[in-house]
Amino acid sequence: MLIDLQLHSTYSDGYLTPSEVAKFVADQGVKVAALTDHNTVGGIDEFRNACHEHKIKPITGLELYVKLHGWRFNLLWYNFDETDPDLHNMLRSSQVRRRRMVRLALNRLVDKGFRMDADKILDKYNHYVPINHTVDDFLRVGYNARRVRRELGLKHPDEGDVIREYFRSKDIGILHNSYIDMDSIVKLKKKIGGQLVLCHPAKSASLGRDFLLIIKKLGIIGLEKLSPHHSYNSIMFIQRLAREYGLIETGGSDFHCFEGGQAPLQYSWQYYKVDSKLLRGVKKIIG
Repeated sequence: MLIDLQLHSTYSDGYLTPSEVAKFVADQGVKVAALTDHNTVGGIDEFRNACHEHKIKPITGLELYVKLHGWRFNLLWYNFDETDPDLHNMLRSSQVRRRRMVRLALNRLVDKGFRMDADKILDKYNHYVPINHTVDDFLRVGYNARRVRRELGLKHPDEGDVIREYFRSKDIGILHNSYIDMDSIVKLKKKIGGQLVLCHPAKSASLGRDFLLIIKKLGIIGLEKLSPHHSYNSIMFIQRLAREYGLIETGGSDFHCFEGGQAPLQYSWQYYKVDSKLLRGVKKIIG
């Protein structure tokens, strides 16, 4: 059975609405899906309703930026009570901090002579302020786009080029993610339930046995094994670790958008599918 337990919409850094995401995965033959927007549950109701229309089983989901001691990593949270006010307060606090950090980043660019209205950009986002959409807004100003091309010496700089040079630069300033303390998540999970899974672990340098022992004791029960961020060798390593530590396995496309233009590959589902039979213990999440 095809499933997808990591999807993103316009409520965070995706480019499709929750309803459009549901239709997209339905067209791929997906039978169980989770919308996992960053640090927000704002799109869950719309996604859930659209999934029912397309005969998809919706799983309540969320992706969080998390800090624990010196580690920084992403967590996927499934099947929790998304109506809980303490959850909303925690997420809103992270969104406010994120908005403040993005404002500082944009103002630093204005100080460098770039042209934009930071308030106008930020007013577009009521939930999590995404870096990719912020880059899009930044480059929509013709002067900024021309200057970036000139300074980078690239005819068609991509999102990663712009982020590295202007939003994660020691010279201009580094835009950090809005991390939530792991202890706060553990405490809240006792109230609202659900399952915590380490998100695309091979993408992070923190994946290791010492780290896994610590987070397992804190209540993380799974590893995202199948991800477009993982090589085959990474998947095999994660699979071994999951069995070694008694963790379940999940998978998701991390779908955000269509690539556009003339690219022959437009989205990960053209080469990458998540089959539930390949994931140890995933029924604990999908039922």
